[in-house]
Amino acid sequence: MEYTGSQSEKVVPAGELGRSHIGQTISFQPNEFTVVFGKLAGIARTEAMVYLSLTGVGNGTHLKDEYDLPLNHDVYVPVDVISNAESTIKDLFGKVQENLRGATHKGDDKTDRL
Repeated sequence: MEYTGSQSEKVVPAGELGRSHIGQTISFQPNEFTVVFGKLAGIARTEAMVYLSLTGVGNGTHLKDEYDLPLNHDVYVPVDVISNAESTIKDLFGKVQENLRGATHKGDDKTDRL
């Protein structure tokens, strides 16, 4: 099994998880047979590993609520909709400005010719 997240998620190395991710629903594949979805309750980090504590996962027959992952292990977190929207708006605004400048210059060139 090769889990790659969903369209509403972005990949983050486990070593980059921090306080801002606590409370978010994350997903990851700890081994080749299992995909985990759960709410991040806590993070502990050493030089080589990240330890994740999850809520909403444990207490099942084969389900754990704690996982240890290498720092570079892929973890999928929700996409920050506000930042993405802000970036998209800035990009579109920049394109509109370029188009308006281009139209103005073309119009100026035509009016300068007699």
